[in-house]
Amino acid sequence: MKALLWIAVALVLSGALIYAIGALLPQGHRATRSVLLPADPPAVYALISNADRYPEWRKDVKAVVALAPNRYREEGGFGPITYRVEVDEPPRRRVTRIDDPELPFGGTWTFELAPEVGGARLTITEDGVVKSPLFRFFSRFVFGHTKTIDTYLEEATAALQPPSTSL
Repeated sequence: MKALLWIAVALVLSGALIYAIGALLPQGHRATRSVLLPADPPAVYALISNADRYPEWRKDVKAVVALAPNRYREEGGFGPITYRVEVDEPPRRRVTRIDDPELPFGGTWTFELAPEVGGARLTITEDGVVKSPLFRFFSRFVFGHTKTIDTYLEEATAALQPPSTSL
């Protein structure tokens, strides 16, 4: 019985420590990643700017609902998230913002494309906000601020690979 009490105390203290560390972290963060994609900037831009086709190549997106010419909602692993396109400069730059103040997180993603030998360099910069101290702790120390960007870049790379030919 004493052991269970000590375990309970340790869990409560661990939770309080995680919360305290998260509360000390800034709400905002910036994370940037880039990758050379095997396509020219217009082809990459066509992929990343067509939200209706996200479910075809992004594993975490189950459906996309168009809300207005510059707004859409993704249905996926984090639940429904509404986005607004703030900047649309084909084929070089696009900025999207999470457009739902009720979510525990928010911010923008800036997509920048530059031609490069072998294709196009796609750079994504996340200027994120994490409101919950607990989620800030886990975002910073467990998942990492670049996890979503890294997954997106991996999936974009796979989507742009030429089809393989079998003999």
